[in-house]
Amino acid sequence: MSSAKPASWIGRGSAWTPSACARPGGDQVGANPVDRAKPGSKLHLAVEGGGLPLSVLVTGANTNDSLVFEALLDDIPSVHTPAGQWRCRPEKVHADKAYDHRRCRGYLSGRGIKVRIARCGIESSQRLGCYRWKVERTIAWLAGCRRLRIRYDRDSERFFAFVMLAGDRLCYNRLPCATTARVP
Repeated sequence: MSSAKPASWIGRGSAWTPSACARPGGDQVGANPVDRAKPGSKLHLAVEGGGLPLSVLVTGANTNDSLVFEALLDDIPSVHTPAGQWRCRPEKVHADKAYDHRRCRGYLSGRGIKVRIARCGIESSQRLGCYRWKVERTIAWLAGCRRLRIRYDRDSERFFAFVMLAGDRLCYNRLPCATTARVP
C-alpha cells in the first residue's frame, strides 16, 4: 500500500463563481503539503501481487496515511481460494514508510498478518523495494486516466466512482482474451 501523489484540483476559473453555500474546493480535499498548499486529493491503494487494485480510498491531500490504514485493509473483499474456501485477509502486507506507525504494525499483528513495512531512518528512500514498486506502478496506470490526474469534480462520490471505473478498466485489460486462453 502506498499513497499516490496528490492530484491537482482545478480551482476557480475566470468564468466560474462559487456558490454562496457550497464548500470551497469540494469534499475530500485538503491543503497539499508538497504543492504550495493547493487543494488536492490523495488516493490510497491496496493491490494484489500482480498490481491489480483490491481496495481504494480517496482522502484530502493533507490526511496522514497511517490514519486510513485500517479502513483500507478492512475494505479488501474476501476471495475464493483454489481449495474452495474463502480468504478474508492477506498473508502479508508490504507498505512504504508512510505507514510506519505503531498503530499500523499492531493492527497487522493483531489480525495475524505478516508485517513488511519500511522503517523510517533505517531503509533508504532511494529504492522502493522489490515488492512495493507494484503499488507505484498501479498508481501510474491510474494516472493514465486524465479524469484522475486532475480532479474536475467537486463531489468526492463522483470522483471515487471514476477511480473505481479506472480500476475496473485495469482489471479488464489484464484478463486473458477468451480466444487466446489456454485450456488446461
